[in-house]
Amino acid sequence: MSALLTVERLRKLHGARLLFDIDALALEEGSAYVLTGVNGAGKSTLLRMLAGLEDAQAQGVAWCGKSVVLAPYPRALRAAVVYVHQHPIMFSTSVAHNVGYGLIARGVAKAEVARKVSEAMDWAGVGHLRGSDPATLSGGEVQRVALARARVLEAKLLLLDEPTANLDGAAREQVIALIPALIAQGSTVVMACHDRDLIGLPGVQRLKLRDGKLEYKQ
Repeated sequence: MSALLTVERLRKLHGARLLFDIDALALEEGSAYVLTGVNGAGKSTLLRMLAGLEDAQAQGVAWCGKSVVLAPYPRALRAAVVYVHQHPIMFSTSVAHNVGYGLIARGVAKAEVARKVSEAMDWAGVGHLRGSDPATLSGGEVQRVALARARVLEAKLLLLDEPTANLDGAAREQVIALIPALIAQGSTVVMACHDRDLIGLPGVQRLKLRDGKLEYKQ
């Protein structure tokens, strides 16, 4: 495998407090990772920095072998990185429009948007909610819609922030069941989580934030 994203000396300050100082981060193409650590270690912050949603200080960054910066966030990463929030935001339109929003924003033809949205919604088990108001969805349904919205964009790097947090029972199991398909489509997937079932998925490598450093776990 070849490196998708490498970052050297990635630092984050919260006021005067150093949240983390990571010597090196390397994510391989088509690989899956779980990012673990205690609450407050900086897992969500790290994902948001990689997604261009928080300021990042780094001494060296390479994307697909080419030197880039994280601030200002480059167009190449903006088109290839998708972040799914722990509490996904839904537009007050319809479920189908939410799933297709990213494609519409990219100027994809209407027929292609319809095809990809239909396929992704069926994959996520939310096809029957196509015309529904997102405000009426359960927590599990919202998370599955968010994963469908991410899948249609065919991201090179997919960042999932606590995808099963606040879910239990069948809703949690339904979300977990979708993750292997996201990994299999060829994206590099990074999941910040505490969920033992996600951590134990086959082929998933473990990263751990501890005391401001990033550890690669076996």
